[in-house]
Amino acid sequence: MKDKTLKDFLPNKNTSYKKKFNISNNSAEIKKVQVIDCIKTVMDPEIPVNLYDLGLIYGIYINKNDIKVEMTLTNPNCPVASSMPESVGKSVEKIANINSIEVFLVWEPKWNKDLMSEEAKLALDIF
Repeated sequence: MKDKTLKDFLPNKNTSYKKKFNISNNSAEIKKVQVIDCIKTVMDPEIPVNLYDLGLIYGIYINKNDIKVEMTLTNPNCPVASSMPESVGKSVEKIANINSIEVFLVWEPKWNKDLMSEEAKLALDIF
């Protein structure tokens, strides 16, 4: 019997999103705050808080306008797990002069409520 991994239990095994753009003039450097502002427009489908303030974004890496985002979910069994990287990627695509965007779901470290921003905790009455 084959050992099962977390991916075997995801509704759609697509755990990443990747897109390249043909930008001829990318001299304007993309800032991390621009990426954060875009991600803050993506709301969790079950909790009325954006993914960034929920603490689901573990890393934002920018190299020559190539953007990589590492994110997680509050629960790996989330029924919309496979659509969340795409939602984050599409929000970031709106930044001018982007070369590429890659968004990956990661499961370590495991998400917990301590990762939430103070604003998110306040919105959800978690103290």
